[in-house]
Amino acid sequence: MTAGSAVPPDAVQPDAAFPGIGTPDARGRTNLHTTGLELTRNPRVRVRGVELLSSDWYILRKTTFDYQGTDGEWSSQTRETYDRGDGAAILLYNVERRSVLLVRQFRYPAYVNGHGSGYLDEVPAGLLDDDEPGVAIRREASEETGVELGDVHQLFDLFMSPGSITERIHYFAAEYDAGAASGLAGIAAEGEDIELIEYEIDDAIDAIGTRIVDGKTALLLYWAVTRGPFASR
Repeated sequence: MTAGSAVPPDAVQPDAAFPGIGTPDARGRTNLHTTGLELTRNPRVRVRGVELLSSDWYILRKTTFDYQGTDGEWSSQTRETYDRGDGAAILLYNVERRSVLLVRQFRYPAYVNGHGSGYLDEVPAGLLDDDEPGVAIRREASEETGVELGDVHQLFDLFMSPGSITERIHYFAAEYDAGAASGLAGIAAEGEDIELIEYEIDDAIDAIGTRIVDGKTALLLYWAVTRGPFASR
């Protein structure tokens, strides 16, 4: 195959009855098998075909594409991508108390992959669900902690597992009123059983890798002591 050759998408006859293709899936979506076919931003990548593997709630796709390496040669590659939408996470901190407010909840994927109890201490976070990131994180923080926020500051956007998961997480920080936080929160109707955990910032840093094993939480804690509210000035 040469760099100048035209590579049309593979002619795949999808199953129109498969949820998310010709019939709506559980969230009312169709044509989920076409995502990626329109991409032209990178001339070294030519998407040939997309197979929809699952659309039960989130979306699993198998995509075949041609890729031109740095040596100029083209190769055919296949990747599975898991699309759960984009998310947002926020670090709640109190400068006077030198504290951060985390949430403790059961995470089955961590439990099945070797975590002792499955209960993880994390920053409040959630999916955008078609909202703007700033709106979504206020909603998630309120639902998970019951604490109303003042000014919310957006920090950065990061892909956390780009080898297979499409999710981009928008990171935020905001100060919280320590007097407004109390023991339990979450929306029971959504299966949330959340305990609020307040850490002194130095204890939180020391807990990374032992009691705190969530990546986004570790990242925001390190931000807090290097560039954020607890950084040495």
